[in-house]
Amino acid sequence: MTPTPIVSSKDLRRTYGEGEAAVHALAGVTVAFPAGELTAIMGPSGSGKSTLMHLLAGLDRPTSGTVTVDGTELGALNDDALTELRREKIGFVFQAFNLLSRTTAIENVELPLIYAGIRAKERHRRSEEALTRVGLGDRGHHIPSQLSGGQQQRVAIARSLVNRPSLLLADEPTGNLDSRTSVDIMQVFQELNEGENLTIILVTHEPDIADFAKRIITFRDGRILKDERVAHRRIASEVIARMPALED
Repeated sequence: MTPTPIVSSKDLRRTYGEGEAAVHALAGVTVAFPAGELTAIMGPSGSGKSTLMHLLAGLDRPTSGTVTVDGTELGALNDDALTELRREKIGFVFQAFNLLSRTTAIENVELPLIYAGIRAKERHRRSEEALTRVGLGDRGHHIPSQLSGGQQQRVAIARSLVNRPSLLLADEPTGNLDSRTSVDIMQVFQELNEGENLTIILVTHEPDIADFAKRIITFRDGRILKDERVAHRRIASEVIARMPALED
């Protein structure tokens, strides 16, 4: 029996501009992501991978076709309902950490809960829990300038988890990090995926990062070129164990 996808698209198309100047960013993409998968989306610049990510998240509207998240078709929602669905179902991690520079880690993590109207005591508890999940339980009162790049991205990941989403979307999450720190972040994603069955879709242009996923989808010219299961995926904890020299 095929697992029910947590997010899927059917004949998804996105065109920018009109006439001869039209750019077909997506040209009829049908794809499904079952719950509990860690999927990497690859492709050259302009291939459509980030456009797909924005459409799956409801951050953009398709020209035609449908996106369904956890049984709800996004096209049927008005802007307020779409915002509520994103807040409750989807977490976002970006290449830029997007942290408030004069605000502590725990206060940065609390921000989505403030918008959700959660009371202060519960916000604090859930933010501490999210920081612990990404290995920063003892860094809650540090501001971003007191944290390394990898730690700042972990704070951003904790912020994406604090509303307890069923889907995590990450757009080039290691793009601003060095090789060792990138592996550290992929270890966080693998632990969330394996330990908590969190569905994660990440866009990356780095094959070494994509190899940590269970599935790799390659885009070209707005279409899926390849959709492959990874037979021997990299395990971040094993890679880190072979890199002790990079700790200094």
